Amino acid sequence: MIPFNVPPFLGTETNYIAKAIENHKICGDGPFTKECHQWLENKTGAAKALLTTSCTDALELAALLLDIQPGDEVILPSFTFCSTADAFALRGAKLVFVDIRPDTMNIDETKIEDAITDKTKAIVPVHYAGVACEMDTIMDIARRHNLAVVEDAAQAVMSEYKGKALGAIGDYGCYSFHETKNYSMGEGGAILIKDPAKIEDAEILREKGTNRSVFLRGQIDKYTWVNYGSSYLPSDMNAAYLWAQLEEADKINNDRLASWQKYYDAFEDLEKKGFVQRPVIPEGCKHNAHMFYLKAKNLEERTALISFLKENGILAVFHYIPLHSAPAGQKFGVFHGEDKYTTAESDRLLRLPMYYGLTDSDINKVIDTVIRFYQK
Repeated sequence: MIPFNVPPFLGTETNYIAKAIENHKICGDGPFTKECHQWLENKTGAAKALLTTSCTDALELAALLLDIQPGDEVILPSFTFCSTADAFALRGAKLVFVDIRPDTMNIDETKIEDAITDKTKAIVPVHYAGVACEMDTIMDIARRHNLAVVEDAAQAVMSEYKGKALGAIGDYGCYSFHETKNYSMGEGGAILIKDPAKIEDAEILREKGTNRSVFLRGQIDKYTWVNYGSSYLPSDMNAAYLWAQLEEADKINNDRLASWQKYYDAFEDLEKKGFVQRPVIPEGCKHNAHMFYLKAKNLEERTALISFLKENGILAVFHYIPLHSAPAGQKFGVFHGEDKYTTAESDRLLRLPMYYGLTDSDINKVIDTVIRFYQK
């Protein structure tokens, strides 16, 4: 069976984990964590990057830093993972879902402004498949209405919008380093902070509500509990695994982009014949080959194609069930406007195997099997 995903592994991860153990520093914010922070800051231009135990926790930190309160409203797409919504629902916010664009599966920037009320506090664009939302428009809307922007860039490490790193355009950006992502630490994430004035607040929240980070920098002679918070620090052993991959980020990125391009080129004829639709990368967007998906004619055809691939030893999967159709989505949110594309496009989409080290022979098998399905 050709798997849908294989967690990235370069070989140096085990050496770095062993080094963390030998240094007797396996809790959070050790040497490897600091290396990852520096890399993320240098790569994105963010004022501060902080590793977290997940992208979910990064989103929760963003909600805390924005002081989201019960009754506040947050605008987001329904086509996303539940963590995007959970972070704000936990704070008592009302989730306001708007439709997506059918080309990128990202939030439709033209639908946002009509969903704004005097209770709206933030816009949460999700960069699906590592392809940027229309951030100039979104940031303009946010500025004119005095709203915060939290980028869910879980899938978008190494992706850009008009030369700017995704995750570093809004007020906060949230990355995932889950095992299914391009760069992994098993479970993990990071928050990017744009405003230097918010760094200390973030450190306090992340360090159980204490000012321990300031203490460790020698700025105070003892630390204490100064606010509410939680423990969002991953182990330095996890950071060691991640650091091995960030050191070779370009190598991983180029490998994935090459696989993505092979798929894209191979399915051109199927698209021209009207059988499938391939991903769209808008001008000015630099993607990271986080996934390769195809859109079938409808749900029935997608189901048949997934089954055919499985019968031939290939694991392909669909993606999100729109949140507004889920019990929790109906409990905590509302869909604003018409669901013209969210459900319909979600029903058509399937993802093909995509991971670092995917071989040409496996890619060719996937391509040939998809083509055989449509020849029938």
